[in-house]
Amino acid sequence: MNTLATAVRPDANDDVLRTYDPNRLLDHLIDRLDLKNDAALARILDVAPPVISKIRHYRLAIGASLLIRMHEVSDISIGNLRILMGDRRAKFRVAFSQNDVPDMSLRAA
Repeated sequence: MNTLATAVRPDANDDVLRTYDPNRLLDHLIDRLDLKNDAALARILDVAPPVISKIRHYRLAIGASLLIRMHEVSDISIGNLRILMGDRRAKFRVAFSQNDVPDMSLRAA
């Protein structure tokens, strides 16, 4: 496994880091925080243990709030966390639906 110094380099040419693998990120957090297992990680992240299981089995994506919580407990930058899980997007964009746009009549004067 790559060390943190190797894993978080944005210019790393390692193909392993270019594939999406949330398990790599979860395993790294367990090692970094010196935890025993996924249940301990779930406790420190304030999520239910099935959330970690669903992430490990690719049934649930790591959301923004969980990524922020991972940053808070580990002091690893969000950019480095994204690299560890193999997120290759240069920018993260939020897709808005028409329902998300506030009504013009509610605008403050």
